[in-house]
Amino acid sequence: MIKGRFPVETFAKRPTPFYYYDTALLRETLSTISEECRKHEGFHVHYAVKANANPKLLSIVSQSGLGADCVSGGEIRAALAAGFPASKIVYAGVGKSDWEINLALDNDIFCFNVESLPELEVINELAARQDKTAGVCLRINPNVGAHTHANITTGLAENKFGIAMCDMDSVIEAARQMKNVRFLGLHFHIGSQILDMGDFEALCNRINDLQNRLEQQKIRLDHINVGGGLGISYDHPNHLPIPDFKEYFDTYARKLRLREGQQLHFELGRAVIAQCGSLITRVLYVKQGTAKQFAIVDAGMTDLIRPALYNAFHRIENLTSDEPEQTYDVVGPVCESSDVFAKAYGMNGCRRGDLLAIRSAGAYGEVMASRYNCRQMPQSFTTEELRS
Repeated sequence: MIKGRFPVETFAKRPTPFYYYDTALLRETLSTISEECRKHEGFHVHYAVKANANPKLLSIVSQSGLGADCVSGGEIRAALAAGFPASKIVYAGVGKSDWEINLALDNDIFCFNVESLPELEVINELAARQDKTAGVCLRINPNVGAHTHANITTGLAENKFGIAMCDMDSVIEAARQMKNVRFLGLHFHIGSQILDMGDFEALCNRINDLQNRLEQQKIRLDHINVGGGLGISYDHPNHLPIPDFKEYFDTYARKLRLREGQQLHFELGRAVIAQCGSLITRVLYVKQGTAKQFAIVDAGMTDLIRPALYNAFHRIENLTSDEPEQTYDVVGPVCESSDVFAKAYGMNGCRRGDLLAIRSAGAYGEVMASRYNCRQMPQSFTTEELRS
């Protein structure tokens, strides 16, 4: 039996919980990104590895021609192992350690996204020891808010990320004076799960103002990196499986005043990978409470922490039931009251052994899993693996 895009009979033979990755959808998404991006000269997309570092998926993404956006030395290693060329790797993060910087220098990555003057000084020092020149973009905190969860907003003045706009000129001047760094341009990122294109327009307006100001000082930017942030439809993964990349890229093409020859970089993660992934779990028990009933499943916050961490919504589908809809609190086995996937959630009636799919879990799911309560890490399977 296949319910929607799910091979349910094959699922039934596997121990749960596990992540299922619809690689046909992933490839379709990557094809859409490439098609829309090619319409705009000088646009480049780097996949944000932090969203999902599963090596099977990284290999597919690298084969599509995207670059990689990394935030740790481990992610740089994973990207290189998956086939991403070093010339397409950008490296961000507020706390780059010396070994991570040296690893990036050893492999001659394209660019460091630098978040402070002290970091810039260390990169210059370490590059000098290797007799190399490190390409850098300065991450500027544009103080642009985004209509998203407070924990994934990154562009406000009080966030830990980036260099304050009031310090931009002095840090640029410092970078231009250093012998072992090459100042390439500016980097921005205002947050994640953004669906309002007005937020990206506001970023464009801020960049336009900053660029005009810099040009008055005879400073030209060869590269502008606007980060990522494009959201997905958690409510309707079946009807909207691929985000609106056309409107996303068109917004920047319309609103950002690029100069001739300037290159524009994007760092997309969730929008690339989220909809192809689902967490598959079994119902262990249906428990009748005083005023509610619980569907207790074998997956927990150790497998998918987003609902507990962000109060995030994920659509849940009962793949093995056609019974009339009932209302449940869908909860896991972890000894924490926050181990809840959904409250007062309506879905087809549940029985012990039913298979549930927790949708849109390809981003920040498997990659954030833990062994709390000494639980096993979830396995993962792609479409091809389940067919073999």
